[in-house]
Amino acid sequence: MNRRVAHRCTAIYRLEAMTVRNIYIYDREGALLPESLGVVPLGDSFCQHALRDGAFLSSDTRDDSRVDGSPFKGVVVAYHGIPLVGQNCELFGSLCHFDFVPRSLSDEEFEFMQKAARVLSAYL
Repeated sequence: MNRRVAHRCTAIYRLEAMTVRNIYIYDREGALLPESLGVVPLGDSFCQHALRDGAFLSSDTRDDSRVDGSPFKGVVVAYHGIPLVGQNCELFGSLCHFDFVPRSLSDEEFEFMQKAARVLSAYL
């Protein structure tokens, strides 16, 4: 999936109580995930918006008032995420592309991401 976009990272976060935990990440630079992005309080996460609203798309969080107050505003600069639903229709977590610089996501890639999320649900 990551090869299709310019974003540095593609990740899956699992919803666990009041946190989201990274369970998979692909970083095209091969770096380790910063510890602060491993387990994130739900209220600080960008995932919360994707889970609540069905998607959260921000090409530059530095200019996005929806994430005011988040300690990750401007740290994770581009974030494009959608919810993942498990086999029993329970909310599992989120699938996201993110980067530390501004990045956009085309409508075509957003549609592909939605299709991938439906396929991934069989494996959650």
